[in-house]
Amino acid sequence: MTDSILNNNKENGDGSVSIVPLGGLGEFGLNMMVYETEDDLIVIDTGFMLPGSDMPGVDLIFPDIRYLVERQEKIRGILLTHGHEDHIGALAYILRQLDVPVYGTQLTLAIARGRLREYGVLGKAQLNTIAPGDTVELGDFTAEFIHVAHSIPDSVAIALQTPIGVIVHTGDFKFDMTPVDGKLTDIQRLARLGAEGVLMLISDSTNAERPGQIPSEQSIYSPIDGIFQNTEQRLFLSTFSSSLHRIQQFIDLANKHRRLIAVTGRSLINNVRTASELGYLNVNPDYLIDARDASMFQPHEVMILSTGSQGEPRSALTLLAFDNHPFLNVEPGDTVVISARIIPGNEKAIGHVVNHLLKRGAKIYHERNANVHVSGHGASEDLKLMINLLRPKFFIPMHGEYQNLVRHAELAESVGVPKENINIAEDGELIYLTADSCEVLGREGRSGRVFVDGKPEFELEDIVLRDRIQLSEDGIVVPIIVLHSDTGANPDAAEGLSSAAPSHTALNTGEIEIISRGFVYMDESEKLIEKAKEVTRDVIAKMSDEQKHETETVQDGVRGALRRFFSKQMQRTPLIFPVVMRV
Repeated sequence: MTDSILNNNKENGDGSVSIVPLGGLGEFGLNMMVYETEDDLIVIDTGFMLPGSDMPGVDLIFPDIRYLVERQEKIRGILLTHGHEDHIGALAYILRQLDVPVYGTQLTLAIARGRLREYGVLGKAQLNTIAPGDTVELGDFTAEFIHVAHSIPDSVAIALQTPIGVIVHTGDFKFDMTPVDGKLTDIQRLARLGAEGVLMLISDSTNAERPGQIPSEQSIYSPIDGIFQNTEQRLFLSTFSSSLHRIQQFIDLANKHRRLIAVTGRSLINNVRTASELGYLNVNPDYLIDARDASMFQPHEVMILSTGSQGEPRSALTLLAFDNHPFLNVEPGDTVVISARIIPGNEKAIGHVVNHLLKRGAKIYHERNANVHVSGHGASEDLKLMINLLRPKFFIPMHGEYQNLVRHAELAESVGVPKENINIAEDGELIYLTADSCEVLGREGRSGRVFVDGKPEFELEDIVLRDRIQLSEDGIVVPIIVLHSDTGANPDAAEGLSSAAPSHTALNTGEIEIISRGFVYMDESEKLIEKAKEVTRDVIAKMSDEQKHETETVQDGVRGALRRFFSKQMQRTPLIFPVVMRV
């Protein structure tokens, strides 16, 4: 459908832009948006997503980029709005498959370089540094980068000049009137764009359901200052490793209260070093100590910055909670501050960490019991202000679960965008835009997810993940079947047969073994296992000589019969892996 529409428009001389979200519409994370004309294509952001508890063995989730691989000759560039992993975390995975230029601000690219180096693609990456106010020509698109306030410096919105009009892609933003670095969202430029005419606005919906305005980042300084004052022992502070405005406030408070600063967690160490070298963090080197040396100082003399605010299994805070950290530990009377939003889906993991920290005698502060976190995303009034500044003809909400997108659409209508000009799209759907119309079409297989176990080159097929989930829920059953390599019968039974004897002699019960793990306890389920052996024996007895010599046929027959049997008897369907041995 997409290609035919584009071809028709080309023949008629009409302009159009196709917009395809490959991630970020319907979930938090995985942010990736494609903008495409007949001849050119650009990508904005390349984010990943962390797995949920229902994805055993999965480390990372990336967008499926087959849509891009099929069109790689059209791609003019990847544009990055800021340095958070949900916007740049998949860049290394993508550059392993696509050789295209990347554009981002100085800090964004500096953070991305670490991940690219780790996965061995830095040498081939075409990284181009831009600054707010710059414009870049990319075929049919001219991208203008506009500074916006967020929880990380060097964040930008992107205004795309296209053959049919201006499209504004906000990225993550808030209107912070007292930002930590003193750099305000460029309201003046946004207002000028609105006065000149914006065809479409595609805007961050993360906090669409939250009323009012988001407080300034500096609003948490005083509450955390109070925690410093009341903490007599060691103080642990955990936040996202890229939340540099938050980290700067922690550093300032450590200086104020004369605490040395130790940093633990690889990503946090790398980001603090990189941001300090580039001037985005103001850190007195005299206050920095190696985390390995923290035990050499009195507890009240040290503040420890840590990763793990989302309960990640191998993060520093999780290791501390379970007393598995190689050189740090949490003692009774210590204080732990988790200064980050609890991302939906991570509640259980974070609660697990909090429970174990409490068992260790620590006092815990987090966003649900103290004012220790402020969002970097605008709430409903901020979102309405962005719409009013830009006054778009068409509107698409992005970034968030479906309920966030719906609420953002309602906000747009409340400030004057006609309902018929507002569309809610999902991952993979085609947003077909002309100067006079906007239509959301079907998915047609344009999007998906890639599950990664370890490094990006180790992709998990969907069937592997399904098997892992089924293993975790229902266990595994392994029937071991011994057949004679010539006759297909049990070798012991076959010894007494004459040459004229039929080769389809049935197997005896002792000639079949069934092993179970995670399904039933063998010693207490003898009757069930014996019945399963009978089912297996009956399946083989009914097979012809030719079928018995086909190992896959035997396996398929046994697997199907046992699945039906266990489903009927137990209302459970374990993974069944028949093993056929021939002697």
